[in-house]
Amino acid sequence: MPGANAKDVADAHRLDVLMEHEHSCKCLTYWIDELRGYIFCLIDAPNKESVVELHTRAHGLVPNKVIEVESSLVNAFLGRITDPENAHVTDTGLKVLDDTSYRVIMHMQLADPALLMNLVGSDTASKIFQEWKTYAKAQILEYNGREVSSGSNEIIASFVEGDKALTAAINILNLMRNHPEATLRISLHSGEPVMQSDQLFGDTVCLLKRLNTFERTNAVAITTGVVEILSPSLLQEYQAEILQCNPKDETLITGLFEVLEKYYGDETFGMDRCGQELGLSASQLNRKTNALFGLSPNQLLRNYRLCQALNQLRIKDRSVAQVSFDTGFSSASYFTKCFKAHFGLLPLAYQDLVFSKKQR
Repeated sequence: MPGANAKDVADAHRLDVLMEHEHSCKCLTYWIDELRGYIFCLIDAPNKESVVELHTRAHGLVPNKVIEVESSLVNAFLGRITDPENAHVTDTGLKVLDDTSYRVIMHMQLADPALLMNLVGSDTASKIFQEWKTYAKAQILEYNGREVSSGSNEIIASFVEGDKALTAAINILNLMRNHPEATLRISLHSGEPVMQSDQLFGDTVCLLKRLNTFERTNAVAITTGVVEILSPSLLQEYQAEILQCNPKDETLITGLFEVLEKYYGDETFGMDRCGQELGLSASQLNRKTNALFGLSPNQLLRNYRLCQALNQLRIKDRSVAQVSFDTGFSSASYFTKCFKAHFGLLPLAYQDLVFSKKQR
């Protein structure tokens, strides 16, 4: 809603609250981003239809998208699930919130645990992961971020301020320079909670994970939205450390990965067809993939297939032959050769490390 202001939204929210019981709803809170024209309401409701009907009857401002969310995830990303305690109250008793939902999201991905174990041994690998997680979580807290989720080798965090998010990212990166064998990739992207995806901040997180799929020269990648809210001095200070993605890059990455996700299992699929799907010539596609990932189109396709193979090999009882077929390799022997050349061990050896680690 371009032009929406905090007081008008507070009025609309008050009308929602007055009618919430008639629709079996509980209007918990809302966020308003006046600068970008976005408004988000958090409502406990029996279904989507009740939310739409409540808004329609209360003031006629029908939401253009309604998604189901976990309250814990909302709190992790946005910091609250009720009205803030310091909300301004007017002389007429109207509570006016002026709290943007726009967030800078950080995604960090460390080396695959089994691959790192193969390089440095189980004990050293465990120490590296523990050191990284402990320091990364401390940096997130120190720079007013919130940890959203944490996996075996990845962390997602949410920040209000771009400068603090980038500073935390650089500090974490500098720590991991003590462990060059443990490749760390960090990406920062900004966005609103609900866009095209049906997941909270789903579009933002999806792009971040795609950016971190492959190793790159610049370990920290930032998107246009983040660049726009960074202080120029900080951006200049860390310019050598970061890869800046412009809007065209972001669109290309989205389109590129959509094509790869659709066709990577097809043995006959090649990057010439990918270029056709994206409307790019072979030379254009080559320039783009090299600039963003340091890989030729064919290298990118092969590496993407190998990354998918890693995921499948982590599934118990998946044979190497099955995985090679499902990830688009012409034969199990060729897949094994590519896997060994890229990761430094055979697929079966990788599976042994994965499942021995799980048993421990």
